[in-house]
Amino acid sequence: MQTIMIGNTKKMIKSCWKPLALSVLTLSLLSACGEKTNENHTASNASSAASAVATDVNGPTVTINTARGEITVPENPSKVVVFDMATLDDLQALKVPVIGAPKKVLVPYLQQTLETVNNTGTLFEPDMEALNALKPQLIIIAGRTAPKYDELAALAPTIDMSDSGQDLIGDGMKMLDSYGKLFKKEAEAKKLHDDIQNLLNETQQAAKGKGTGLILMVNAGKLSAFGSSSRFGWIHTQVGVPAADTSIPASPHGQSVSFEYVQKINPDWLFVIDRTAAIGEEGKTAQAVLNNDLVRQSKAWKEGHIIYLSSASYLAAGGVQQMKTDLTNIKAAMSH
Repeated sequence: MQTIMIGNTKKMIKSCWKPLALSVLTLSLLSACGEKTNENHTASNASSAASAVATDVNGPTVTINTARGEITVPENPSKVVVFDMATLDDLQALKVPVIGAPKKVLVPYLQQTLETVNNTGTLFEPDMEALNALKPQLIIIAGRTAPKYDELAALAPTIDMSDSGQDLIGDGMKMLDSYGKLFKKEAEAKKLHDDIQNLLNETQQAAKGKGTGLILMVNAGKLSAFGSSSRFGWIHTQVGVPAADTSIPASPHGQSVSFEYVQKINPDWLFVIDRTAAIGEEGKTAQAVLNNDLVRQSKAWKEGHIIYLSSASYLAAGGVQQMKTDLTNIKAAMSH
C-alpha cells in the first residue's frame, strides 16, 4: 500500500504546479516516511526481544511442569531471579544461588539470602530496569507476580510456579521436585521430599482423634476464617484436622468473622496466622487480639490449643522450610 501511495503522489506532483500544493504533499510524504520508520523501529525492537529470549534458551534445556503447562527452559541456569518466596525457600534449601529478588519481604530464615541479592522491585511490581541490567537466564514467579507474566516473559525465559490453592503440601513437593530436575539437584530434592513426607505422616498420626480445628487470620484487629478449600485448607485436607465449620466458602481472603463466631463454633483447636506481624505492620499481635472474653470461652483457649503458624505460611507457603516448620509445630502441639 505504501508503494502505491508514493506512485500516485508522483503523478500528482507532475500534474500540479502550485507551490502550496507541492509543500503540502511534501509534508505528507515526510509524515508517512516518519510513520514507516517508527513501525520499522518497533518491529526491530520486538524482533530483538524475541531474539534475546531465543538466545537464552540455546544449549541444554529441561521441560518442567508449571502453572501454565509444560515449559522448556535452560537447564541449570546460573543467573536466576526469583519473585516467589516459596521458591527462594526451596532454592536456599537446595543451595542454588540467585542473583535477584524483591528484598523487602519479612521471612526471617530468608533474610541472610535476601541481603546478598540484587533488589528487583516488589512481588507486585517488578523493577524492569533492574532486570534489564541483570540479564537473567531465568525468571521464576508465582501468585502475587503472576499478572506480570507476559511482561517478564518478553524479557527472559519465565516460569509461573503458582500453586493450585487446593493442595499446598502436594504442590509444594512437586515444585521441589521440579527444581531438583531443573538445577540438577535430584538427589538433594528427593531427600528433602522424603523428609517432608515422613513429617507429614507423623503429624497426621498426632492429629488423629484430637478434635476439630478452625483456621483464623488476624489482621489489623479483625478476624477472617479459612475453610478446607482455602490456601490454608491443608490443615484439614492433608494434616487431617476436621473442620469445626464446614460451611466456610472458598475465598482467597477468607470469610470475615467476629469474636462471637469463634465462641459459637467452639473449635477444639485454633490455627492462627498473624498477618499484621507477617508483613511488618504495627498493631496488636494476634495473641493480644484473641485475648478477649468471648474467645476465652472456647474449648481451644481453655485447653491451650492455639497454634500460631509461621509468617512463612502467609509469605512463602509451600516452601521447604515453611512446610517443615509448621508441620513440626502442629505435630508437637497435638502430640500431648
